[in-house]
Amino acid sequence: MNGPEIHVEVAPALHLFVPAARRTGATPLGTDGVSTLGHVIESLGVPLTEVGALEVDGREVPVSHIPRAGETVRVRPVDRPQRVPGAPLRFLLDVHLGTLARRLRLLGVDTAYESTDIGDAALAARSAAEKRVMLSRDRGLLRRRELWAGAFVYSTRPDDQLHDVLDRFAPDLKPWTRCTACNGLLKQATKAEVADQLKHGTQRTYDVFAQCTECGRAYWKGAHHDQLEAIVERALAARG
Repeated sequence: MNGPEIHVEVAPALHLFVPAARRTGATPLGTDGVSTLGHVIESLGVPLTEVGALEVDGREVPVSHIPRAGETVRVRPVDRPQRVPGAPLRFLLDVHLGTLARRLRLLGVDTAYESTDIGDAALAARSAAEKRVMLSRDRGLLRRRELWAGAFVYSTRPDDQLHDVLDRFAPDLKPWTRCTACNGLLKQATKAEVADQLKHGTQRTYDVFAQCTECGRAYWKGAHHDQLEAIVERALAARG
């Protein structure tokens, strides 16, 4: 670009989005003189969903700011816990985050999930229509303007993903209240109400059941309950 040259300093928390040469403090960057600072930051590879304050020569500016020659820009990460105004906090996850979706539902967090790849446009439209925070590792998806709100999932490990989302958004936790399969709310159920889903051994061994009010799936403290209980206990302990 042949326009004004500025200097950009990207916070360490955002270094994974930029080339190594941009991780050494304030580095020069040519601009075109008409693009907004938000567009300039995105052109470096940093999704705006991950940007908190933008500071120009020590003062905070909006993403609509047009950079001028000689300015020094500091790009800060979002504050934690991050507040998303305008709607109850709830999430939408893309096809690659199925385990994270089930774990959030296990904790009672309202979490929609697409188990098939419906495309970025449809995901962004659903985020906007239902006012859900889009969680994804797809930077292109997070750049779509029609998103209600979004956040990059930094890790590929489900344990770390869950910790990061809970730390970033601090959602209310209500374990064992949602269906991990469809996100519906659970209600107490009698053995007779769910008998058609029980094998003979389960009927003989268990007496306490829950059932999803949406899809009808039955739940009980089966063989994997200890593993699920450990996930819940870690999340609650981290919340303090």
